[in-house]
Formats: sequence, C-alpha cells, structure tokens
Amino acid sequence: MQENIFQTALNKAVDTFGQPKSFPAETVILSEDSYIKYIPIVLSGSLKVLRTEEDGREILLYYIKPGESCIMSFLGGLHNETSKIRAVVEEDAQILLIPIDKATEWVKEFPEWTDFIFKLYHKRFEELLQVVNAIAFQKLDSRLLHLLKQKSELFKSKELSVTHQQLADELGSTREVVSRVIKQMENEGLVRLARNKISLM
Repeated sequence: MQENIFQTALNKAVDTFGQPKSFPAETVILSEDSYIKYIPIVLSGSLKVLRTEEDGREILLYYIKPGESCIMSFLGGLHNETSKIRAVVEEDAQILLIPIDKATEWVKEFPEWTDFIFKLYHKRFEELLQVVNAIAFQKLDSRLLHLLKQKSELFKSKELSVTHQQLADELGSTREVVSRVIKQMENEGLVRLARNKISLM
C-alpha cells in the first residue's frame, strides 16, 4: 500500500487485496442504483459525493480526501443494496479499491478497520447534519461562499476553475440563481469573476 493508513496484519491484507488505480477529474466511480463492488480509499486527490433528487437536481453531500473513504458505499455494500449516491472525482485522484467482501470480513478480523469505519461514520454523519442545517436555515449566498471555501482548501488555491452550472448542480439550485448571487458577491468584494474562473478575495 502506498500510504500506511493502517498497520501490521491489516496493512498486509490491504496491500494484498487492494487495487490502486488512477482516475482523472470528472470520472464517475460510483453511480446511483448500481451495486457496490468496491470500497474506495482515496490516496491522493479527492472525490465528491452527490445525491440526485427526484426532479433531477443534485446536491453535494461531502468530499472524500486522502486517507478517507465513503461510508455510504460501505453501508450499501454491506447489505448488498444499490448505491443511493454518486461519487465523482473532483481532482485527479489515486484510489485504492477494496473488494466489498474483504471490507466486510475485516470488520470481524481487524479492530483497527472497525475503528476506521466508525470514525468515518461519525465524520460523515456530522457533515450530513451540516448539509441539512444549511439547506433548512442558511441563505444561498452563505452556502455558496462555504462551498467556494471548501473547493479552495481542496485545490489549495483561491483561484477556482468552476462554472456557475457546476456550482448550481452541487448546491441543488439553478444556474440563473447562482449567477445572480455570485454577481452580488462580486459587488460586495467577496470574489472576483473571470470566464469559468472565480477567485476568492
């Protein structure tokens, strides 16, 4: 394994059964309603996890960073259910794919793996609560600014190559509304706009 996320016997098992693969940005590695065969552990780059509503709109649930995995993939695979989310590569990523049968077996064999899963569950649960809170109580401008800051941290840059449509998709909004809010943010000196680029001030 390229990064020692785990130790001893578990690390050997991960090295033996894990399949490292590289994926370019925008690659869909897990689609909604598909059966889950692997649990992804991000080694470098990042993934974004989205949920599509009945009307076709999407909303960003959380990002998966290096050393992390997708707890919703694990839970779905554990019960042999189809995926309720879509996982997309946000920036070029190297991902370790763990077969779902091994990921399930390791819960009984390795306390360290179980601890890893429970910590992920706790982290994602808190993030999902933040999403619910933001949708219910925060205005779009606050949610948009938070999303831009998240992307800035991921890419380690205040200049973001992102379209208004991409932001609208992740916020569960429309391009027209997002464009209007971004223009207002520019007038307030919070961002600077260029073609398909947004810079945080």
